[in-house]
Amino acid sequence: QVQVVESGGGLVQAGGSLRLSCAASGSIVSINGMDWYRQTPGKQREWVAGIIKSGSDNYAESVEGRFTLSRDNAKNTVHLQMNNLSPEDTAVYYCRANGVKYVTDGVLRTSIDGFWGQGTQVTVSS
Repeated sequence: QVQVVESGGGLVQAGGSLRLSCAASGSIVSINGMDWYRQTPGKQREWVAGIIKSGSDNYAESVEGRFTLSRDNAKNTVHLQMNNLSPEDTAVYYCRANGVKYVTDGVLRTSIDGFWGQGTQVTVSS
């Protein structure tokens, strides 16, 4: 199977920066896209940013210009550099690996739904 683990969350003051990391592991052959989402209590999970294998990336309007993605395909990792953070960025951040080709029981499979991590808390104080 495939495991996705996020790290790098924490507490930071407004205007500060954090760098989140997401690592996918397991019998992975390839990963097409890696996306970040965030969720606050009582609200739906929202898409934040995503990057595909070619390196092409996209960002939600709310984070454009402040957040930057980078990806290491060889290590199946993606990093989210978050600058100029505001209290509105406070949330649990989740990573999702999608379009994953992996091997289970000797069979090559493709995940349609993708694999989610457990999330990492980001808290920005005012």
